[in-house]
Amino acid sequence: MTETISPTSLFKCLADDIRTKITLLIVREGELCVCELIAALDQSQPKISRHLALLRTAGLLMDRRQGQWVYYRLHPDLPNWVRESLITVVNANQPWLETQTKRLCDMDGRPMNQAMCN
Repeated sequence: MTETISPTSLFKCLADDIRTKITLLIVREGELCVCELIAALDQSQPKISRHLALLRTAGLLMDRRQGQWVYYRLHPDLPNWVRESLITVVNANQPWLETQTKRLCDMDGRPMNQAMCN
């Protein structure tokens, strides 16, 4: 991340419902792979990948490859105000993410630990 993210760029990036839910699910879970996001959001792989690419280009997310999986997490160089804002939004809006969280927790063959699915 070469530039500091501005409030305008953050809110423009999150102005789409799918990108907001992707980001908040990642904040909630810490890290998610593409297949988990496909299951949670009930969207196609190309659609999820397109939104992830926009979030990565904006500097919000960072990816890593592990075997066949590509995992996404918040970019470690995000300013604290961005992290804190996203955490506050997640904590205040659990019911808004309830359907996606349930789909994620019910996912068959989920590659990661389901510690958040209690």
